[in-house]
Amino acid sequence: MRGICLYLHIHQPWRVRAYSIFDVGVNDNYFFDSNYHSKQNNERIFRKVAAKSYLPTFDLLENNLKKHKDFKFSLSITGVWLEQAEMWMPELITRLQNMVKTGRVELVAETYYHSMSFFYDKDEFKAQVKQQVATFKRIFNITPKVFRNTEFSYNDEVGRVVEELGFDACLAEGWDKILGWRSPNFVYKAAGTKNLKLLLKNYRLSDDIAFRFSDKSWKDWPLTVDKYEKWLDDACLDGNVINLFMDFETFGEHQWAETGIFDFMNRLIDSWLSKFDNKFLTVSEEAAMKPIGEISYPWTVTWADTERDLSAWMGNKLQDEAMSTLYSLRKKVLEVSKIRKDEKILEDFRRLTTSDHAYYMCTKYWNDGDVHAYFSAYDSPYDAFMYFLNALRSLEYRLDI
Repeated sequence: MRGICLYLHIHQPWRVRAYSIFDVGVNDNYFFDSNYHSKQNNERIFRKVAAKSYLPTFDLLENNLKKHKDFKFSLSITGVWLEQAEMWMPELITRLQNMVKTGRVELVAETYYHSMSFFYDKDEFKAQVKQQVATFKRIFNITPKVFRNTEFSYNDEVGRVVEELGFDACLAEGWDKILGWRSPNFVYKAAGTKNLKLLLKNYRLSDDIAFRFSDKSWKDWPLTVDKYEKWLDDACLDGNVINLFMDFETFGEHQWAETGIFDFMNRLIDSWLSKFDNKFLTVSEEAAMKPIGEISYPWTVTWADTERDLSAWMGNKLQDEAMSTLYSLRKKVLEVSKIRKDEKILEDFRRLTTSDHAYYMCTKYWNDGDVHAYFSAYDSPYDAFMYFLNALRSLEYRLDI
């Protein structure tokens, strides 16, 4: 058997609007911009990405589920994306529900708010994971058994906590500095756990699609199905499952339809399944395989930037001040929310924990800086910091009145 485990991640943050210091104490609307055409208007951004990516990619996935009885894939969906979909395009939820009902689409858990809470407050981390699991039960009537931490941030301690929460497996970046001579194309046992499986992203083959597909300066451009399948064949000589893990928005948003990305993916699925013994697997099907050995992540690895570390979110003083101040309020937010029966103050706090806010404050240069700027709805990292800090000031004010 030679398998592809295709996993896609769906997320949209609640961006902080241009929240002025003069708004503090006047209104607590941090996320809803009345100007539909503003850079931070979440509804406009959601509908734009839906038109370019969600709708055509759902079409691609649904058509292949109907066409191929052996086509399978896995998805993680943040709670904040589900909130926006339920508010503005509930038909997307219905389509997801129908795909999950086929039994060939598996949902992967994460933090509800796509936060880096594990590295600031583990109680908050556990609360957000439990909220996400409960949401999946409510909307999809399933309980996920596989986990991915925000931005694939993983170390040995993450593995131990994830196993304590009842998960069977966790996804992680198959980074060379961790793997050494080993291949990402096998299942491993997570060091320091009883039996947690680690499924490792084949970042080269994943990023060939996610990042390099439309890059005309890339030596292997254009990427054809024949060329890519040859690389898959070569990879299968060093393991029998290739983990293609990437953002859902790879299709249509990061790689526009005009690049041929949808045709490429359709033809790849057709071609792969036309060959004897080739399969697609869900993450749980892969996790059911026997691990070939144990692997340790003694430091935190992510799937972001060239360093593959936490510096995209914790790399400068803006980010450190913003996040440390936010998490310092957690205890009081919980107390006030309970005493006043004020669910909104807790929701606002947790929406501010979304990792994108810190990501927008990143001040890296060169290629990584260009990527951060591409994803940001702000003119500069300093604007992102200023609006976020004003929202924090408002949150503190609300806690004290």
